Amino acid sequence: MKKPKNPLLFDKLGVSYTISAVIMTVTAISLTLVAASYAYQILEQQRGATEFDVAMESILAFNDALENIAWKPQASRSARFTISYGQLDLIPNIDLKVNVTDYSGASYSSSTGYIMYRTKTRYVSFGEGYQSYFLGNNRTLSTGAGSYGRGSIEQDSGWVYMTLSYGVRVMKASTIETNQGSLTVRINNVDIWIIRMNITKWSTNIGDFDLKAKCLDVTTETRAGPEGNGYDVLNGRCNIAVQLGANPLDMATIELDGDKVVFNFVIATVHVSV
Repeated sequence: MKKPKNPLLFDKLGVSYTISAVIMTVTAISLTLVAASYAYQILEQQRGATEFDVAMESILAFNDALENIAWKPQASRSARFTISYGQLDLIPNIDLKVNVTDYSGASYSSSTGYIMYRTKTRYVSFGEGYQSYFLGNNRTLSTGAGSYGRGSIEQDSGWVYMTLSYGVRVMKASTIETNQGSLTVRINNVDIWIIRMNITKWSTNIGDFDLKAKCLDVTTETRAGPEGNGYDVLNGRCNIAVQLGANPLDMATIELDGDKVVFNFVIATVHVSV
């Protein structure tokens, strides 16, 4: 004998199929959203890392532009920046002190500035405490040819910083003979070259912009001793000390072969702005 069909059973089966379909749909949507969110985060990290590399290229281009015009009054150049995941800060009023030790009065002090790109470690990370140089080195004083620029990368407290500043260069430029009374005196000229970044105020910059450099002037300040005819050479050398902001004191020695020495501080003041 054929059993009658139970309509309640079919209703329960229908409800079960519906619930299963809803669960599967919700699960699929959730997995899709999670995957999409993860993919978006990866994409954002890749874009942030790419921006870091492009920002370094822009800083190097700006350094080339600045050094090209630094010794040409009223000359100007710029470099293009595109920043979305970090920021570029223009930072003024960093102390710069240059002192020729053992030669009283042979010194120079002023302020300068620097530029700094920074981004979160979610985009770029080298490890806490990391430091390296992509331009120049950790010296703020050099005695040879090369760039005046110092480009560094540092990581600290969840941020990666990329900084461009300018050091000081010193060299014995010439030796001349002159008559002082009945004596023939050999005078060494030591040139100390300084690039000052003139930044009028602290600013934070994001987006597309041109970072501009314009040489305002180039001046020479001569230190020639209390009588104005050169310092007497001491021990056949002079020692130069440079203090730039919070950087460690840097020193270099220049060998001298004259009877007297004159120090020429050659200063290029370059205005930096957006």
